[in-house]
Amino acid sequence: MKLQALLLSTLLTATPAYALEDVGEAVPVYTESDLIRMFDANSHLQQVKADDCQLLQDIEARAVRVESPAYQFLYGDMLAWGVCVDRDVETGIYYMQSAAHQGSPAALEQLGRYYATGTLVQQDRERAIPYLREAASMGNVDARIQLAELLLSNYGSPLDFEDAYRWLYNTVTASRKTHSKITSLRRSLENRMPGNVIARAKRRDTFW
Repeated sequence: MKLQALLLSTLLTATPAYALEDVGEAVPVYTESDLIRMFDANSHLQQVKADDCQLLQDIEARAVRVESPAYQFLYGDMLAWGVCVDRDVETGIYYMQSAAHQGSPAALEQLGRYYATGTLVQQDRERAIPYLREAASMGNVDARIQLAELLLSNYGSPLDFEDAYRWLYNTVTASRKTHSKITSLRRSLENRMPGNVIARAKRRDTFW
């Protein structure tokens, strides 16, 4: 079985790769960088639909057989919302969880957001914290913002404040709206943190 999986993985990741279905002009299979860019823009489901669902077989194979975390998240989201497949929320969440367990920042952030808002799953803001913490530690800006918002709403632990502040302090963004939001959250966190902890958070992850 392991040999078969390895052979399949080699076949599926070979370049150039195109959709398995011959429907009009072939659509190139998404690369990891393509998927990350789409996840960041939250445009992955729209892109799958725009490509007329031609990549469905490839996406399913990479998610189910190769167990690629990026493709597991994509396939899980497709199942959860019925994009190019029959809707199956439970199986969709399963693949999102699998992607999250493999360290997919997009899956971690989305599951954290879903638990925080009660989208598809039962609302549980405390359960959202570990997902958002992990995604935030990996540089996911949306997760960093959501984590700070939950902490300021008295969820999580006061011990999380230093990390949340440090991640916001070291976030780089070209978006003025996001920058303004981060500045506001930092000020709110500062009002609930001792001065020495704030200073320590600012010193960490610096080179000078």
